[in-house]
Amino acid sequence: TSDFGAIWTLGKFVIASYAALIVMYIIHLIIVSGLGLNPVTFVKKTGEVLMFAFTSRSSAGSLPLNVQTQKNRLGVPDGIANFSASFGLSIGQNGCAGIYPAMLAVMVAPAAGVEVNLQFILSVIGVVIISSFGVAGVGGGATFASIIVLSTLNLPVALAGVLISVEPLIDMGRTALNVNDSMIAGTGTAKLTNNLDKDTYNDNEYDEITN
Repeated sequence: TSDFGAIWTLGKFVIASYAALIVMYIIHLIIVSGLGLNPVTFVKKTGEVLMFAFTSRSSAGSLPLNVQTQKNRLGVPDGIANFSASFGLSIGQNGCAGIYPAMLAVMVAPAAGVEVNLQFILSVIGVVIISSFGVAGVGGGATFASIIVLSTLNLPVALAGVLISVEPLIDMGRTALNVNDSMIAGTGTAKLTNNLDKDTYNDNEYDEITN
């Protein structure tokens, strides 16, 4: 059986997760601005692929749209676009391999009698970085990353199962953030290596992308 208190606890975790995802997305836009590019233009041109990633919950399924968006709308060269999009499927996923496992570890720790202090936080950061290598770019990949993090920190893995019921809701936002960070990587690399086509990036007229 379930009661309102338990449901509300899960609801708060979903809200906290999306708050963290939004903060990270804003950081992405700050990075774009720091590169000397218009973040509003970036948002407009990447909206379609992010919506597809959000609804499909699959970074791998969004790969073709990711590459097309980088090449045809953001002015990223073909090689950089393909490399950043493909590499981003399994490494450096801000949502699935970064935010979610860290939040879960911090939530589970008090229940396991572990004090959340500076040493614990530094341990979480280190483990999350290492576990971010090789995360599957499909729905549910964050669950496996979380299990790795919890087991490495000697936290009860079984508690991760409590969140299975709300996993799909959070996974939608995580996937969109994962795809966005790979496009940030491609755009940033192209800009820093002077390979970005600024005319394409700043062009307000662009074709629709197709999967």
